[in-house]
Amino acid sequence: MIKNPMADEMRRFKGTDEKNPFEAMSERFDRAAKLLGLDPDLYAVMRVPSREIKVYIPVRMDTGHIQVFEGYRVQHNFARGPAKGGIRYAPDVTLDEVKALSAWMTWKCAVVNVPFGGGKGGIICNPQQMSIGELERMTRRYTSELIDFIGPDKDVPAPDMNTNEQTMAWIMDTYSMHARHTVTAVVTGKPVALGGSLGRREATGRGVLFCVNEAIKRFNLTPEETSVVVQGSGNVGGIGAQLMHEQGYKVIAISDVGGGIYNKNGIDIPKALEYLQKNKSLEGFSGADQVSNSELLEIECDVLAPCATENQITSENAAKIKCKILAEGANGPTTPKADKILHDNGVFVIPDILANAGGVTVSYFEWVQDRMGYFWREDEVNQRLEEKMVASFNELCHYADKHTVDTRTAAYMLAIDRVAYDTRMRGIYA
Repeated sequence: MIKNPMADEMRRFKGTDEKNPFEAMSERFDRAAKLLGLDPDLYAVMRVPSREIKVYIPVRMDTGHIQVFEGYRVQHNFARGPAKGGIRYAPDVTLDEVKALSAWMTWKCAVVNVPFGGGKGGIICNPQQMSIGELERMTRRYTSELIDFIGPDKDVPAPDMNTNEQTMAWIMDTYSMHARHTVTAVVTGKPVALGGSLGRREATGRGVLFCVNEAIKRFNLTPEETSVVVQGSGNVGGIGAQLMHEQGYKVIAISDVGGGIYNKNGIDIPKALEYLQKNKSLEGFSGADQVSNSELLEIECDVLAPCATENQITSENAAKIKCKILAEGANGPTTPKADKILHDNGVFVIPDILANAGGVTVSYFEWVQDRMGYFWREDEVNQRLEEKMVASFNELCHYADKHTVDTRTAAYMLAIDRVAYDTRMRGIYA
């Protein structure tokens, strides 16, 4: 194993926490780097983020008093282009989580071969307990604290957990006020009227669909013959389930944060999502049995798509997973310890850094459209996305076969190889 004291120092939970996302990313990086025989100098550079920014954000709350929030922006790598990645608002945001997600963005962009590096941001807050005015003031102050570090050629934020089009519009406006002219390309995931791209909201779920379409061919299945379980019902899970339902897949289970519903004969997904929208929960939906989120993962099916959050499949439940294909719509839903169990049990994994890369791919399309001032039709966006996802899927499978490794390891090896090549060609200014 290649040693790097600096990297080891950063691993604050070294080998002790299966569910620490930075640990999960680091372990997979190390395995892939070792198999590649990565040059120790390149390893030392690529193993750690380029920049970690911590800011304290004073916000005048509606009560009139000032509350100070803690926020982060981690820029992992710039070898292939500007940093790219979302911003999340949540009470449990941690620096380790943001570091891991920024690294995953680097590898994700490299796997689908778009010219970005990885970045990620977050603020420790509870957005459900904040007014729209408080959220706006927090977002604008956070943006102003990062004003020297973001921009179309530096770092391009996007929506993530508990952030949306409105959040991006505030960031764009704040940045533009400082620049003294409108800069649409500073963020992606904006409203279409402000330079956003058609098809962006559905892109991650649609990318999952395109990957599943390719994966079932390996098992000689058609959509009509394929049973699907989806964990999650948001922009990834809900849209992914809807799109798969439309293409003829039999979606037999779906969940929200409180639990899920199951019917072995298939669920009417449009009705289920309409019910969820109206009632804020799937509980009580007729024509299906109630299941917990943990039970849902263990339902026998052809395709399991965890599209909710990290660490859903661990060493504790991996042996109970009964699917042919695992399509990781969420970031980091499977821990490294679970990987080996799934591989030994013959589960074909579409790793997260490919399966959910539809979002960043269309974000790239949005950035391109903003910079040239010409916008594509939605069918053009979707066609370009399909071409990119299908090509990346087949390239990954070829790489896995060539190097006789599982698809997760292959994805990391392919991504690291591309970033390493660009880093080597540019040289290291040190």
